[in-house]
Amino acid sequence: MAEVKYITEDVFEAEVLQSDLPVLVDFTAAWCGPCKMVSPLVEELAGDWEGKARVFKMDVDANQTMPIQYGVMGIPALLLFVNGDVAARVAGYKPKKQLLKAFEPHL
Repeated sequence: MAEVKYITEDVFEAEVLQSDLPVLVDFTAAWCGPCKMVSPLVEELAGDWEGKARVFKMDVDANQTMPIQYGVMGIPALLLFVNGDVAARVAGYKPKKQLLKAFEPHL
């Protein structure tokens, strides 16, 4: 598992939208139980995808503009950005197998 860093809105464009690699963003919050359940899976994906994609977390309480802009209605919400656009999204807790099915075709 790889440690996934938190990203903030002030660097979102540079780190996510302008990235040469696909970027998975885990919209999360410290108080969210399902977010805690999906967190180890997100860390596994970060390790599995090293060199193929970047992975970040975003605290929705501290960063409210991006979740609204991208239609995040509940958390956890995992959005995969490719060339600055949302290529895939998964809402709620899902097993790793389902996450791979949703995201790997876009890597």
